[in-house]
Amino acid sequence: MQFENTYTGLPNSCYSKVDAAPAPRPVLLAWNQELAEELGLDRLEADENQLARWFSGNECLPGSDPIALAYAGHQFGNFVPQLGDGRALLLGELRGRGGQRYDIQLKGSGPTPYSRQGDGLAALGPVIREFLVSEAMHRLGIPTTRALAAVATGQTVYRERPLPGAVLTRVAASHLRVGTFEYLATRNDKASLQALVDFAIERHHPEVAEEERPAVALFREVVQTQARLVAQWMSVGFIHGVMNTDNVTISGQTLDYGPCAFMDSFDYQQVFSSIDRMGRYAYGQQPQIQHWNMARLAEALLPLGDPLPAFEEVLSTFPDSFERAFRAEMGRKLGLAEARADDEALLNDWLQLLQDEQRDFTLSFRQLADRLEETGEPLFGEFETRWRNRVSDQGLDGSTIRANMNAANPLYIPRNHQVERAIEAAVAGDMSVFHELHEVLQAPYTEQPGREAYAAAPSPAEVVSATFCGT
Repeated sequence: MQFENTYTGLPNSCYSKVDAAPAPRPVLLAWNQELAEELGLDRLEADENQLARWFSGNECLPGSDPIALAYAGHQFGNFVPQLGDGRALLLGELRGRGGQRYDIQLKGSGPTPYSRQGDGLAALGPVIREFLVSEAMHRLGIPTTRALAAVATGQTVYRERPLPGAVLTRVAASHLRVGTFEYLATRNDKASLQALVDFAIERHHPEVAEEERPAVALFREVVQTQARLVAQWMSVGFIHGVMNTDNVTISGQTLDYGPCAFMDSFDYQQVFSSIDRMGRYAYGQQPQIQHWNMARLAEALLPLGDPLPAFEEVLSTFPDSFERAFRAEMGRKLGLAEARADDEALLNDWLQLLQDEQRDFTLSFRQLADRLEETGEPLFGEFETRWRNRVSDQGLDGSTIRANMNAANPLYIPRNHQVERAIEAAVAGDMSVFHELHEVLQAPYTEQPGREAYAAAPSPAEVVSATFCGT
C-alpha cells in the first residue's frame, strides 16, 4: 500500500490529527473485492482478521496518517461555522490502477475534535445502509462515494436503544465539500482559502489552472457536475434527504447516505428524512436546493477577489444545465433516441400521470416498455397512445426501443423495506440478507430469475415512511 497524504500539505487549520478509538472485538462483515482490486488492495482479502484490525482503526494501515477534516455548513438553511468530521478519519490517499487518486476514510471510528459532544461511533444499521446504497448507486452509473469494508466493532452504541457498533471504510475522489470552503471564508483566512482552491483544482480540474480566473472556473465545473448529479438522482427516484452544504462535494460525487431513500410511489413532494419536517429536501425540491447550495459556494469564493458578476453569470446557468440533463436522462428512460421540442410536455404528462395514479416510479418505466410488445387496452390511458406514436416515429422497431428502455431503467433498486430488512437481520446477527440484497443490486438492469421479490414494490405493511440520520 502506497499511501499519500496530500491533504496534510494544506494549512493546519484545515484538519486535526486524530487516532481511531480501539474496537474491542473487530470482525469483518463485508469486503468489496472489486474495489480493492482497483485500489491495488486485492491481495489483502486472504487475511480477514488483519482486515478487521486495519479497517476498524485498531491498527494503523502502513503509510496512513489519520486526520479529521474541518468544515462548516448550512444545515437546513442555517449556517454553522464549525462542523467537521465528528466520527470519521481520513487515512490518506491511494492511487487506483488507472492513476486516479482516492481518499480512504474510516466512518464511525471514534470521537474527534469536531464531535460536538457526540461519541464519534456508528451503529451497524447506518453502515449497512451506506454500503448497500452507495454500491447500488455505483452500479446505476451515478457518481458516488463507495464502500470498501464494513467491520463490526464488538462495541455497543447507544442511540434510541443499544445497538451493535460498526465502522465503514468509505472511498471517495475526495472529501472536499462546499462547507470546506465556507469554513475558511467565514474566518476570512484568505491564504488558506487560496491554498484550498489550488488543491481542489489540482485534484479535480487541473485543466482550469491556467484560465484567467481559476476560482471562477472551478466554480463553473462544480456547478455543471452538481446539476448533472441531481438530474441523475431524480431519474432513479433518489432522495438524498440531507442536502446541507457540508454534504455537497466538489468532485460531483454523491456523499452521505444517512436519511436517503428511493421512492416507491411517485410524488414530487416525497420526503423520507425524519428531520426534514418542512420538506426542504423533498424529491422535487432538490434542483432548487442544489442551486441555492451553489450560491453559498460562490459566496465562499468571493473573498479571493474575483468580481461578483463573474460568479453570478456561472450560477445563472444551473437551472438550464439541470433541465437539459434531466430531460436527457428521462428521454432515455422513455425510449426517445433524440430530443424534440414537444418532448417536455410528454415527460411532464408522464410524471403527472405517475403522481395522480400513485404508480411505482421504478416499475412503471419497465411496464411502459413492455407495452411495445402487447396489444389491447392501454395500461397508461391516453398518454400511452401519444407515447407509442412518438417512439414509433424514430425508425426503430419495438424490440429495439424496449431493449434501450430496459438498459436505461433499473429493475432492482435498494428499496427502503428491503434495506430495512437487511439491517434488522444484521443487527440480529444474520448477514445473509445483506449479502443477497447486495448481490442483486450489482446487476440492476438485468432480470434475475428467482429473485423477482427484489423488484417488487412493498406491500402496504412493508412501506417505510421515514429514514434516519446515523447520528
